[in-house]
Amino acid sequence: MGITLIKISAVYFAIGVAIGYYMSSAHDYALTPVHVHINLLGWTALTLAGILYHTFPILAKSLSGKIHFWLHNIGLPLMMLGLFFVVVFENEALLPLVATGATVTSLGIFSFVFNVLKNLKAS
Repeated sequence: MGITLIKISAVYFAIGVAIGYYMSSAHDYALTPVHVHINLLGWTALTLAGILYHTFPILAKSLSGKIHFWLHNIGLPLMMLGLFFVVVFENEALLPLVATGATVTSLGIFSFVFNVLKNLKAS
């Protein structure tokens, strides 16, 4: 699971950099919220979680680790797509998609935190 998360995070890194490059080239920074969330929750958070899951396999084997994996990887794309369309089309009709994705992602992250606190032990 850890290596898979690191690979997924690399894709988010490329997407985040591409959005940042576009914004800089176009001098249009409307997509800043998407850029920031993809880099933080996609690239940084998933990389760190992947490293922890790889280094401490007990975290990856736990139910809360699996819950985190799926909720984070379902919620984040929903939130980012919704936010992208809200910003690009200046239409708030997709805000419920953003909120749903944010809620699912947050639940996944809370599951990760629970997992670390419960299952990560000093050797």
